[in-house]
Amino acid sequence: MRTITVGELMVPLEAYATVSTEATLREAILALEKAQMTLDPSRHKHRAILVLDDNGKVVSKITMKQILIALEPNYGKVEGTGVLERSGYSPDLIRSMLDNNALWTEPLQFFSERAAKLKVGDLIHAPSEDEYIDENATLGEAIHQLIMYPFLSLLVTSGEAVVGILRLSDVFTKVCDIIKGD
Repeated sequence: MRTITVGELMVPLEAYATVSTEATLREAILALEKAQMTLDPSRHKHRAILVLDDNGKVVSKITMKQILIALEPNYGKVEGTGVLERSGYSPDLIRSMLDNNALWTEPLQFFSERAAKLKVGDLIHAPSEDEYIDENATLGEAIHQLIMYPFLSLLVTSGEAVVGILRLSDVFTKVCDIIKGD
């Protein structure tokens, strides 16, 4: 059986939404929208934006979830936000956090204004080692990494350079195609 590599499944850097660290959140959203319009309709839409330094090197990615969190500054006041991805929290607790912290109560216009001021570079973090995968890694290695860590995409490397992004949606589609015999 032929081995499928990450390089075959990844979206190349030049085909993905990118912005500089100096871009505003609004500019990042516009870059994502522009990249979506150039996609082959059979492909899944992008769910993140790659962030580049002044030399065009990928330094991070910003996800849709991170954008939503950045738009509501009161999330910084919510204790335990980082552990909410785990199960065990009741809908009542989640609702009380929303009410007690006045989350998403401002008019939507304020979020638009905030997006025009926030810099992407202020919102990103350096990716952990677990967020990278080599372009020559196998499909099996990629699946395992996507299952074991809480990422919906991985930065694909060739040597030291990031050359693309591997999305969970593309991996899942490939596995489904294999199951169907495509």
